[in-house]
Amino acid sequence: MATNAWPKESLKRQGSDSQDQYMTAATNPENITEKKSNLQAEDSNEQLYVRPLPKELEGRHASDDHEEQPVVLERAFSRRSAATQTQSNHDHHQLFPQTDLDQGIVGWDRQDDPQNPLNFPRGRKWALLSLVSAITFVSPLASSMFAPAVGFMAEDFGVREELLLSFTVSVYLLGYVFGPLFLAPLSEIYGRRIVLCSANCFFVVWQLGCALAPNIGLLIFFRFLAGIGGSGCLTLGAGVIADLFVVEERGLATSIWSLGPLFGPVVGPICGGFIAQQAGWRWVFWVLLITSGVTTLGIELLNKETYARVLIRWKTKRLSKELDRPDLISWYDRDTEPISAGRALAHGLHRPMQMLFKSSIVFVLSTYMAIVYGLLYLLFTTITSVFEGQYNWSPQITGLAYLGIGIGFFVGLAAIALTSDRMVIKLTERNGGKFEPEMRMPLMIFFACFIPVSFFWYGWTAEKKVHWIVPIVGMIPFSFGMMVSFYPFRLT
Repeated sequence: MATNAWPKESLKRQGSDSQDQYMTAATNPENITEKKSNLQAEDSNEQLYVRPLPKELEGRHASDDHEEQPVVLERAFSRRSAATQTQSNHDHHQLFPQTDLDQGIVGWDRQDDPQNPLNFPRGRKWALLSLVSAITFVSPLASSMFAPAVGFMAEDFGVREELLLSFTVSVYLLGYVFGPLFLAPLSEIYGRRIVLCSANCFFVVWQLGCALAPNIGLLIFFRFLAGIGGSGCLTLGAGVIADLFVVEERGLATSIWSLGPLFGPVVGPICGGFIAQQAGWRWVFWVLLITSGVTTLGIELLNKETYARVLIRWKTKRLSKELDRPDLISWYDRDTEPISAGRALAHGLHRPMQMLFKSSIVFVLSTYMAIVYGLLYLLFTTITSVFEGQYNWSPQITGLAYLGIGIGFFVGLAAIALTSDRMVIKLTERNGGKFEPEMRMPLMIFFACFIPVSFFWYGWTAEKKVHWIVPIVGMIPFSFGMMVSFYPFRLT
């Protein structure tokens, strides 16, 4: 028996000096009737309209936070009532598309459908997030864990070129560049789970390659491939959060998931230094192989698909076969043409390049972020040689020097929590109650000034062999400024 779908109806938007606008919506008529009566009782000049998801958002990457929000109910205020508001008054109500077999549309069985990831029990949501967060910690951990072991590897392979030795650490990040270009569009076609599991397996395999590498050339190549696999969790993690949590719950979820990229690169060298000195540099990769292998196995066994578009697409295929109804179509695909994996990959490669080179602000900010991230790994690759050469530290003790970067990250995170939302609220009030994403940019402009301070502080004090605590403290302004500069992009 078919479940009632959302009938289409047009609701007129009034109270604007511009021409009347008509917007088509798919929603529950009982909810609309109830909300109309409530709003009319409050203000006779208020009218209700339904805003469907903008079409430009329907094709966005898997990491987009607002991808699967079908409709949002809002109040449209007349000029008189809007003038009395210092901040827009929105009434948000989440609605999900439902199945209507009479019209050939397949959606969720009901609003509280337990198969909908947003309706999963709270414990199940956090369990799934914990799995993704675990591998999101291991991948950044692998990016820097090898840094203190570079000297041991250089002795084994007889390599003395500093640039080449540094490249064995930083080449991992090149994988982070190329991986998302095809992992994100593939997840839109096949779902989060299979793409994430495949990327994790790819990551694990090349840890084995690194552990057995016979020369530095193959080690660099295997590190690059491991970076491609390791980028999967970073690419899809935000999308999984959007699949499982409503907007009001995503702040905490994102904070927990972000702990991996934040502290993984700091914990890595500390562990790597002890492992390399006690067991040899190859054991750094054996430990990464074991850790990532266990985590990947857990994800493979326990993780579930969370992408609503793919879940409904699977349901459509199943119902089409069971009911002999080849005309059935997913609600999410009703206005789109089928796209092949090849076209999706091509689009995934073309779209970022188009944005990068056709938008000046994207180009400038991307270049800035690339430079700062490069400086971070410049520190990662030089700390070992600086503290071993200038202060005669052992590799395992040298790993502790990376704590200066970790402290800066932690302080930066606290600074964001204390200042970001307050500034946005203040600027929103000044702007007549309208929020703009650029309102977080002043934080970035101010705190970015801390970044160059570290390199003068750290470089000069280490060169003059000032007490070891001074260059370590000198790293704090860099990671502090980097954190506060990067987070405005994540929060907007």
